Amino acid sequence: MKTKQQKFTKKIISGKFKGKILHLPSKTTTRSSKSIVLESFFNTLQFDIVGANFVEVFSGSGSIGLEALSRGAAKIFFMEKDRDVLKTLKQNIAQTDPSACSVYGGDSFSNINAVVSALKKSGEDAYFYIDPPFSIREGMEDIYDKTMELIASLPSDVVEMIIIEHMTGLEISDRLGVFEKKKSKKFGNTTLTYFTEV
Repeated sequence: MKTKQQKFTKKIISGKFKGKILHLPSKTTTRSSKSIVLESFFNTLQFDIVGANFVEVFSGSGSIGLEALSRGAAKIFFMEKDRDVLKTLKQNIAQTDPSACSVYGGDSFSNINAVVSALKKSGEDAYFYIDPPFSIREGMEDIYDKTMELIASLPSDVVEMIIIEHMTGLEISDRLGVFEKKKSKKFGNTTLTYFTEV
């Protein structure tokens, strides 16, 4: 029983909520980011996210956004479609600082407009972490095409940086809308690609 419990949890690595146990949905609808990917990402941004806004577009358990919150991000926007996963996400948020978190349930491709509006209203920008389901999943064949369209449609005044976590081997254009690829880092089957405004 203990091994099953370990399989479906992960801990916040660093910051004020370090050691808090996050529950992961015990189903195949989500895929948790590897610790090595998380470590690299937060080592890259380090102090840049302190006091910043952070948007986790396909949130799942919320492990990336809550790690960002733990490390000093000011406000986190979570977006998750699956109802069961949404429950897990809210349980995880409850262990940290719910007042700093906004949760958007439903389709991320629709809800992105509400998040952009909220940022525009406050006159602030954000880091957008985009980790779509792998396209090899049934019904997700066009997920990357839709994701690239979503990125290209983002207004530059609400974007500090865009980070895409994707399958290694996926060809991503060097330019998406007004954003330009800065670098990619590979971790086995997973790659992180960073975009900023041209």
